Amino acid sequence: MNQVKRLFTKTFAVFIFLTLISSQKSVYAADGEALFKANCASCHKPLEKYVGPPLKGAREREPSKGWVYKWIANTTSMVNTDPYAKKLKDEMGGVVMTAFPDLSKADIDAILDWADKYQAPGTPQGGTPGGAAQTAPKSDNTILYGILTLILAIVGLILLQINSNLKKLTDEKEGIKSPNPVPFWRNKAYLLLLTIILFIFAGYWLVEGAMGLGRQQGYQPIQPIYYSHKVHAGVNQISCLYCHGGAQDSKHATIPSVNVCMNCHMAVKEYTGEPIVRDDGTTVNANDEIQKLYQYAGWNPDTKTYDKPGKPIEWVKIHNLPDFVYFNHSQHVKVGQIACQTCHGEIQKMSEVKQFADLSMGWCVNCHRTTNVQFNDDKGHGNKFYSLYEKFHQDIKDKKYDSVTVQMIGGTDCGKCHY
Repeated sequence: MNQVKRLFTKTFAVFIFLTLISSQKSVYAADGEALFKANCASCHKPLEKYVGPPLKGAREREPSKGWVYKWIANTTSMVNTDPYAKKLKDEMGGVVMTAFPDLSKADIDAILDWADKYQAPGTPQGGTPGGAAQTAPKSDNTILYGILTLILAIVGLILLQINSNLKKLTDEKEGIKSPNPVPFWRNKAYLLLLTIILFIFAGYWLVEGAMGLGRQQGYQPIQPIYYSHKVHAGVNQISCLYCHGGAQDSKHATIPSVNVCMNCHMAVKEYTGEPIVRDDGTTVNANDEIQKLYQYAGWNPDTKTYDKPGKPIEWVKIHNLPDFVYFNHSQHVKVGQIACQTCHGEIQKMSEVKQFADLSMGWCVNCHRTTNVQFNDDKGHGNKFYSLYEKFHQDIKDKKYDSVTVQMIGGTDCGKCHY
């Protein structure tokens, strides 16, 4: 009987070990994607140029092996001394990447390995998009793993119960009197273990649900007029600040008034570009949307006069922050020199605008931890908003710091955003 018990114990231990090994492999496989989303996704894409260059094949483009490690850890000094870094800055329109000194070489390799293996959705294995053989969509197996874990736990409990019954039979055969085994549903140890597991899972789901309250990432309401940012900001290259002028001068970006729209559409009476298609596949009649604008403005395109009272367009607000959060657009756009796409995504490619980021506190704090302060340099480049931080200016000149992040000047203090 002791041999059976030892065999069972060893088998169970081997099973647990193999389970941990397999789960560890899946965690390592996901590390690259998770690190990319946490550190790189706001400025980079795997396959296409965004705020920064595409990450796929980055190591093939670097001038020397290991260059990327130095670049990610020390971007500011590299830009000033390395020819390839200077060229990269010029190609990106003068934008310099934020340094990530906390990323280890293993982290960087994990991100770049994931980017090198990345394929666009609908891309055949080893081919280009549009082929017949397409990769299967990425699926979430969390529920399946949960069910399998539950089944294995039940099997484990049954085996323990069988082991207890066999021990009782062996003891009786040898003349050893032993109490009747307690069924597992009445066993206090099992009940305690089950209660702890339920509390852990319930607590996890409760915390996850509470953290998601009030967030509306992906929110895409229907607007009174179908306004395509892809046509205006993308095709026609209209600056974001032409319509949202408050973004560089005030706390609020502001929604443009009807008169701002009419500055162009008094002359632009019809749309002659490529068909505009909604996300559901239906085609938008752009000329009808222009006529809606005229109705709001009270404009008569035939007589070219305002012959009736106008009214404001009741746009549906998409990005909302809680009342206890302070956010100033001008401090980010003008002082911090943050691109609109960092928070709002590739707005120039959106036909219908939706909320790109979750705008959570963690998302903002992570940005403050990694974003460099744009100090005014000796040549007058940058801005003078941070000129009072003389200590940091001198520390950078003395090469004590390569760069100064927003966190270092108090950007993660509670009072900065909450009042």
